[in-house]
Amino acid sequence: MSLYYQEHGDKNAPLIVFLHGGGVSSWMWDKQVQYFKHKHCVTIDLPEQGKSRQSELFSIKSSALKIIELIENIGKGKEITVIGFSLGAQVAIQILSLKPQLVDNAMINSALVIPSPLLKKWIKPTIKLTSPLIKNHSFSKLQAKTLYITQEYFETYYKESTAMPTETLIRILEENMSFDLPKSFREAKASILVTVGSKEKAVMIKSAKKIVANHPNGKGIILPNIGHGVSFVKPDFFNQLIESWLTKDSLPQDVQTI
Repeated sequence: MSLYYQEHGDKNAPLIVFLHGGGVSSWMWDKQVQYFKHKHCVTIDLPEQGKSRQSELFSIKSSALKIIELIENIGKGKEITVIGFSLGAQVAIQILSLKPQLVDNAMINSALVIPSPLLKKWIKPTIKLTSPLIKNHSFSKLQAKTLYITQEYFETYYKESTAMPTETLIRILEENMSFDLPKSFREAKASILVTVGSKEKAVMIKSAKKIVANHPNGKGIILPNIGHGVSFVKPDFFNQLIESWLTKDSLPQDVQTI
């Protein structure tokens, strides 16, 4: 079954594909598709999430294969950029690894690439125990706050969170915790920018450094005073970061390079 996707902007322009994080869907990119009206923007709901809820079971690899097929259909002859956040960034890495010649530019935001087998063991019992809390409005507000999800999007976030079956959430988290950099990642021809927030967990910063170290065209930056969710907390900054990187290959001066 195909994934739900939407096309925005100028269909004759270079292609930008946006891949959302876990627990949200394509709506997380609203501020980006509004800004990049001069580009051909595509937002995709990953399997079992958003409006792809009825698609096949989620895995990072199967998601990547589906998205490769879509990009090949709509991106022929175009410059292709893929931008992924968190879970979507892991999918982006898998795309680059499976089809090294497909993508011209890739922005990898907050991707975990250091597997956590011990934590993975605890996912199922922990989620089974805490799943009733997800339907609690107050608890969901606290969760949304950690992701920088504003009131504007909270009800959408809450609706999707409560609609997600427990087994789906477990599957997504297990995929996320198990992901490692594929060996073929270093063969990708793309220009790659890796970003991570300075307030993210240490394992996320270590992951960003690992990605940069394993690609000859990789650059990395640590964004000051930001946790997990730069596109939510500073959408204008994030949009300008993308545009400057794509058009001038320039990066903000107040960031720490990796």
